[in-house]
Order: sequence, then structure tokens, then C-alpha cells
Amino acid sequence: MELSLHIVFLLCAAAVCVTCEQQPPSDEDWLELDTPQGPVRGRRDPDADHLYVFYNIPYVTTPTKENRYKPALPPPVWTEPFDAIDKGVICPQPNVMNNLVRQEDCLIANVFVPDTKRKKLSVLVYVHGGGFMGGYGDMLKAKNLLKTKDIIMVNFNYRVGIHGFLCLGTEDVPGNVGMKDQVALLRWVQKNIASYGGNPDDVTIAGYSAGSAAVDLLMISKSAEGLFHRVIPESGANLAPFSIQRNPLEIAKKYAKDKYNFTGGDDIYALEKFYKTAPIELLSADTFLDRTDATFLFSPCIERETEDEAFLTESPLSILKNGNYKKLPVLYGFAEKEGMWRLIAYDGFMNKMNEKFSDFLPPDLHFKSEEEKEAVADKIKKFYFGDKPVGNDQILKFIDYYSEITFSFSMLWAVKLYVESGHDQVYLYEYSFVDEETPLVPHTNVRGAEHCAQTYAVMDGKNPMEADESLLTPEHKEMKNIMRGIWHNFIKTGKPVPEGSSLPAWPATGANGAPYMSLGQKVELRHEPLLETRYRFWEDIYQKYYLEPIPPPARAPKPRTEL
Repeated sequence: MELSLHIVFLLCAAAVCVTCEQQPPSDEDWLELDTPQGPVRGRRDPDADHLYVFYNIPYVTTPTKENRYKPALPPPVWTEPFDAIDKGVICPQPNVMNNLVRQEDCLIANVFVPDTKRKKLSVLVYVHGGGFMGGYGDMLKAKNLLKTKDIIMVNFNYRVGIHGFLCLGTEDVPGNVGMKDQVALLRWVQKNIASYGGNPDDVTIAGYSAGSAAVDLLMISKSAEGLFHRVIPESGANLAPFSIQRNPLEIAKKYAKDKYNFTGGDDIYALEKFYKTAPIELLSADTFLDRTDATFLFSPCIERETEDEAFLTESPLSILKNGNYKKLPVLYGFAEKEGMWRLIAYDGFMNKMNEKFSDFLPPDLHFKSEEEKEAVADKIKKFYFGDKPVGNDQILKFIDYYSEITFSFSMLWAVKLYVESGHDQVYLYEYSFVDEETPLVPHTNVRGAEHCAQTYAVMDGKNPMEADESLLTPEHKEMKNIMRGIWHNFIKTGKPVPEGSSLPAWPATGANGAPYMSLGQKVELRHEPLLETRYRFWEDIYQKYYLEPIPPPARAPKPRTEL
């Protein structure tokens, strides 16, 4: 089965290489700015002369070694000019990319500054995807989006996998440091972005896949409140099964025992010591792509109430139901065939689905007994596959299943709760554009908009693997122009379509997922609820069987035997 690499790797984490600086640029290519950290020198982008790029800026001081699971420290300062060149630094993660430098000291930002004398430009902060266990800030490029010269973009690394999302609830491993890195980056933007020409009072956060779930979580976190003003989640919700660990302590214990033969039992501090002292290369080697439940184990968690600032101490469902968050304009949506991200596993999953479909249920469902679980699994299997066994002729149903359990249902559920809590600025879409160059789904004559297809439409290139846009079909070029226009309008105004546009008027959606914009071969506003039948099927199941996430339990003070 032939699939493009960006489907295979880490939920939108494109396996592309960073081209590090081979020789210093000439003096006229540098732009030096005075910032609160000290003087910073960026260079004109050799592939986009409308931009200066400042790479590798440490937005915090990264804790390392036995402190690796603690929140980051204040950023460094300097007096001599800092040459902000690309060094290919990424955080520890599975070794599937070349020419990149994996290291614990990895928390850097990249700032893309238009060549303009204008100041107080709108700021776009982009959060990368990768299933919360891989990826890096500069994985996808958005230089074409910035040709209007009225937006500054920031992308950045945050800690991923065990490194970022081990959650023990102890002083040294409180949890959610990957999300706290994102909050720290937003605070860095507030303090520093004016030096680069940006407006700290005009910040949009956007993210794709796990980055989408992340910005959706940032919107409801009190720790991030006031740090941004608009939100663009692209294919990933704060209610998605992969977005929140159900029981982080049990996950950490079981993984240490099953994967590394940890024998410390229920001793929380023995477990903590294991994770603090194990080589980071060992702890970041697993891709988790063999899991059947659409999760990657280590992701954000609910934290215990402590004296330190927590990222999240209440479940997203509870926050959405009570409406206790700042309601900002949101551009919210997903691609038609998100489940194509799982096609790489289809051959191996077919027989397993026929043998025990309950192994494929998402982990945010809970049942009173195995009999009840098997009965619900049988109901779900019949809803998608009927009475036929899962096989090659059912591959589109397989895509639908993974589309819904991973992305579309949770996003529509969040929309319903947003609107019911009084949030009247949610703009909903479904992206379904394909052209003759879009590969066929295996075993079919059907083309589909894959996971994060709308992100690729906004970003540079044909897809994450091919930067050249000159050979795109006219239809594809036009769709890229439309998508970049929608994103630009939203970043500038909080609305995706301005008055007088040639595009259809785009009102905010209602609790039933209507109206919504269909971004396909035609761009049209649709008034029927999006995916109504499938949404109602899953809504009924989740109302009966939803499993709320829990924080790690309180623990006795750590023994002082090491003094």
C-alpha cells in the first residue's frame, strides 16, 4: 500500500529535513533588532525575499537531566548580538528524520518578519502537530501566507512524548510541561514581539492535528487567558480521545512495567526516579503508532491542585459545560477523510477488527463489564461495516470510523458545547477539496481530503514533502489562494470572510453544527447539520459511556533519604 510519508508519520508530522546554514550570509542580508533578551540578528530568507527569519531563539531556559519534567525557567539574556540561524534543533522524539539535532535543550522559537517598515503587525503563533509525541516548530512552512507583509509568524518547539507529558503529580513531575512550554512561548510573545514589529494585543494561535487540540486546550486554560485573541484549531479538539490522558499515573506505571520491566510496583517515587534517570533517548524512541485506540498514551493531563501554576485542573468537558473560559473568535474544522491517517495500518488491522473490535474502541469510553463493552463494540462495528467482515471493500468505512473517533465527532461535540455556553463566534467548516493529482484511496476509485488537508492548503508547497507550487493544477492553486485568504481575513479581523467578498457570507455556527462552510470543489455555505447521523450515533454512546479523566492522586511528601 503506497502512502505519502506525511500520512504515515506522527499525525501530520512531515518527515522533512531542515537545511542548516552552510555558510554565513553577507552583511546586507542581516537585520539586527534590539529585544528584551538583547540584540538579535536574523537574515533575509534566501527562498522568500519578503521575509527576514530569526531562528533558534531560546524563549525559555530548558530544564534538563533530572529536572527535565519541570516547568521551564526564564529565558536567557545577552549583550552581544545573537545570530539567530537555523541549527535544526528539535526536542527528543522517535528518530525518523535526518539532519536534525535532538537534544533536551530544545525550547526555541522561530520568528518570520516581513520586510516592511510598518509596526504593530498581527501575530500568528503556530503550534505543530505530531500526536503530542513528535514534530517540531518549523516542520511546515507558511511563507506564502506572509506575502501580504501584515502578519508576523512565530513557530516553536515544545517538549513532546514522555518528555513533555509524563504526569505523576509530584513536585518534580507535575505534568503538562509540554503545554506549559506553549504558555511560556505565548508569554514570551507578549514581552518580545513588539521588538520584531508585532502587536502583542493582536495574536492568533493556530495548530494542526495535536497542535489543533493544543490550541483548543489553550483557549480553555486559565493559565493562558489573555495571551491571545483568536484561535484556529485545524483537525483536533480538546475533547479528542488523544488529547487528555484518562489516568496518567496508571499509564506511566503500566508503560514503565510493560516496556522497560520496571519493578517498583506502586512506589511513586521509585517510578519518578526511573523516569528521571532513564536515558532520554530510550524514553523517546517509541512512536506509539501500533496502538489501535487512536491515542499515543502520553498527552496532556488533568493536574492536581497545587501551589504551582497548573495548566489544567478540570476536565475539558466540565469547562465547556460550565462555560468558564474566555470566548474568542474560533475558526474550527476538519477534513472530510481525516481517517486516512490510519491507512498505513489497515492491512494489519483488518483481521484484528474482525476478531475483537472492542480493542479498537477509544479509551474515553468506560463500561461496567466486558459483556457491556463487547455489546457496544458490536453495535459500533455494525453501524460502520454492517454484517460483512472488515476487508478491502470496506476501506472507506474504515476511514470513516477513524475520522470520527479521532477527530470529527469530538470537534462537533465541542462546537455544540461552545455554542450552548454562549460562544457565538465559532466558524465551522469541512474541507473536502481534491483534484486529479490527489491519490486514490487504495482499493477504490475515490479521492479524499486527508488528515490536515486544509493545513497543507494554507502551508507552502504541493504537500509537506514538495515545496514547489508551480506545477499545481489551476484548481489547486485557486484553492490555496482561497484558503490563505480565509486564514488571513480571520487573523486580521476575527471573521473568515469579510463583507463584499466573492466568497459566500459565513455566519457563526449553531449548536447543531449548522450552518457550516463546505470547502470543496465549490465553496458553499450549507445549512444542514454537519455529519448529523454519525454525530447523533456517537453522541448517544458518549452520553452513556464517557469516561472523565482524573488527575494523579495526592501523595505523601518525598522521603528525604537523599540528603
